[in-house]
Amino acid sequence: MTDFQKMFEQMMEQGQQMVRAFNPALEHFQPSAFDKMWPTMPRDMMEMFFGNAFNPDGLDAKTRMLVALGGLVAQGAVNEPVIKSTVRHALEAGATQKEIAEVIYQMSMLGGLPAMNKALEMAQVIFAETQEEGA
Repeated sequence: MTDFQKMFEQMMEQGQQMVRAFNPALEHFQPSAFDKMWPTMPRDMMEMFFGNAFNPDGLDAKTRMLVALGGLVAQGAVNEPVIKSTVRHALEAGATQKEIAEVIYQMSMLGGLPAMNKALEMAQVIFAETQEEGA
């Protein structure tokens, strides 16, 4: 075992101890539904935190969410809870389903077709959920 592996294991164990100290129930937490635990921020809040509050001439929250989604897909679409949350936030910030799909399609050139397909499947789940909520 390398020094880095030892250090990484120690860091993971410290993190687990900290989680147990905060909330013992989190010891067996499964991150697969993490995206459902984090509420979707209202558009105004996103503009304040991520949008143009600090840079009035900068990107709006919708654009920032689409850029973040592109980066997540380009990495290979490996973080499902974060991608789903980002799609949900992009919709709330005013992005259309077509714009979200276009960003995902575009990232196929960087993340590959499997990443694009996986991200589209995740986005379609969120699209269906938001349509059900709106009905």
